[in-house]
Amino acid sequence: MDKVFIEALEIECTIGIHDWERRIKQPIVLDIEMGFDNRKSAASDAIKDAVDYTMAIEIAGRVATDGAYRLLEACAGAIAERLLEEFPIRSVSVRARKRVPSSPAAAVGVVVHRESSDG
Repeated sequence: MDKVFIEALEIECTIGIHDWERRIKQPIVLDIEMGFDNRKSAASDAIKDAVDYTMAIEIAGRVATDGAYRLLEACAGAIAERLLEEFPIRSVSVRARKRVPSSPAAAVGVVVHRESSDG
């Protein structure tokens, strides 16, 4: 399966379970990988036959900023579901991570994987 990917997309959004997190915007970083048969777009060299990653970036950003999520799982899941709705992709993985100031870890996060119900 061919892949279309977006790497290290940084978005400022409301995310977190603590009261202080609900009052601020925090950066999250997304890596998105979409399973897509690229043969048609490779042959035609036409954006109409491809996954428009500029649009995918806009959609991911809008979903993340409009949601005010508590959990990265919810945010990443919502992004994955929306991308499946918007594009003729077979699968999508969204890796979402954020920095936690009180943690010695560089980042914490989740990876969600969804597949199209169309197969």
